[in-house]
Amino acid sequence: MTTASVLPPPPPVPGPAPAARPTGELDTVAPKVRVNTPGRVFGAAAQLAALGVIGPAVFTTIFTVLGWGLGLLAALLFGVVLLVALVYLLFAVAWFERARLDGLYDLGLASFRLRRSPRPGFVGWLHSLWLQTIAPAQWRALASFAISTVLGLVTLAAIGAAAWSVAIGLRPLFGTSDARFFGGLFVTGPWAPAVGLAGIVLSVAVVIGLAILHGVIARAIFVPSREAQLVEQARTSDTRRAGAVRAAEVERTRIERDLHDGVQPRLVSIGMTLGLAQTKIDDDPAAAKALIAEAHASTKSAITELRQLARGIHASVLEDRGLDAALSALASRSHIPVTLDVRLPRRCGRAAEEAVYFAIAETLTNAAKHSRAAACRVDVRVRDDGSLWARVEDDGLGGARIVPGGGLDGIVNRIGAAGGTARIDSPQGGPTTVEVNVPCAS
Repeated sequence: MTTASVLPPPPPVPGPAPAARPTGELDTVAPKVRVNTPGRVFGAAAQLAALGVIGPAVFTTIFTVLGWGLGLLAALLFGVVLLVALVYLLFAVAWFERARLDGLYDLGLASFRLRRSPRPGFVGWLHSLWLQTIAPAQWRALASFAISTVLGLVTLAAIGAAAWSVAIGLRPLFGTSDARFFGGLFVTGPWAPAVGLAGIVLSVAVVIGLAILHGVIARAIFVPSREAQLVEQARTSDTRRAGAVRAAEVERTRIERDLHDGVQPRLVSIGMTLGLAQTKIDDDPAAAKALIAEAHASTKSAITELRQLARGIHASVLEDRGLDAALSALASRSHIPVTLDVRLPRRCGRAAEEAVYFAIAETLTNAAKHSRAAACRVDVRVRDDGSLWARVEDDGLGGARIVPGGGLDGIVNRIGAAGGTARIDSPQGGPTTVEVNVPCAS
C-alpha cells in the first residue's frame, strides 16, 4: 500500500557509485581509437599549447599546497586542512584530464567520481579520502596531465621556433641582410628564406609529431590492451558465475526452510486432522464436521503459503506487467507501511528487473522481521547510463550485517550475478539503507 512517508524525501538519484568499481578495474573496453585524424591532431596541438601555459601553474599550486600542508602539520588543524584540500585538488585535476582526453579522443572512459566508503560517519569520510588518495585511475590521470604538460612546453618551444623562422624568412623583404636564429645561429641574407622555410617545416613537423605522440600516450594510459580486456572480462565472468551459484544455493536453502518450517507441518497437521475426523465420523458426526472444517481452513492457509512461496521464486506479475506493478503488489502485502517512488520510462532486461525485485522483496522482509521499523521507502530509477537503480530505506534500529546464507547475503549474490553492485549501510540506531545498481541489459 502507498502511504504518506514518515521518512525524509529521497536525495537526488546519484550518478554511478564510485565504490562500485574495484580499485584495479579497467577504465574502458572501448575499441581501438584513431588518434591521428587531422581534427584530433589539430585539437591536441592546441590543447598541448594551452597546457604548456596552464600545467606549470597547476603543478606549482599542487606542490605549494603539499609543502605548506606538510610544514604545518605541527599546527595540526592548518596542516590537515591543506592536505585534505590537496586530495580534492588532485581529484579535480584528474577529472579535468580524463574529461579533456575523453572529449578529444572519444575514449569511452567511465564517469570519474569521488570514491565513497561503505563505512558510515566520520570514519567513513576518512576512509573515502584514503580510497581517493590511492585510486589508480586518479594517478593515471595525473601522470597523463604531467606528460601532457611536458609535451605542451615542448610544443610552445616549437611554436616559438616557427615564429622565429617566419621572421627570419621575411627579413630580406625589410632590407635586413643578416639575422641570428634564436640568438645563436648566424644566418646571412641569401640563406635567410631557405633557413626560415626549413625552420617552419621542422617546427610544424615537431608540433604534429607531439600531437600524435600525445594521443598514443593517452590511449596507452587509459585504454587497456586486448589481452587486459580479455583478462578483465574473464574475471568479471568468474565473479558473476560465482555470485549466481551462491545466490542459487541461498535461494534453495530458503525454499527448503520455508517448506520445512511452514507448509510441511501444516500439511502434516491437515492429514492428522482428517484422520481424526475419519475415526469420529460414525460416532460423533458433529465433532467430525468441526475437524473437517478445521482441515479445510488449514488447507486454504497452506495454499496461501504455497502461493506466497511461489511468488517469491517467480513473480508472474513482474513478467506480465513490469517492475512498477510488481513492486506495488509487493508493497500492498508488506507488514510495514511502504512508500513507493518508482519512475521507469521503459522496461529493463528481465534479469535486471528480477534481481532488483528480489533485492527489494528481501529487504522489506528483513525490515519486517528484524528492524522494528515503522515505515519504509523504496525509490527506483533508470539512470542516465542505462542502469537500473533502487534504494530501500527503513527507519528501524539498524545494525544489519551480512551473514553467510542470510537475506542480505542473498541480495549481494543475486545482484552480483546480474552484473550489478549492492551497498548496505546499517549503523547502530538506524536507518538501514540498501542500494543496488544493475545494468538494464543484463
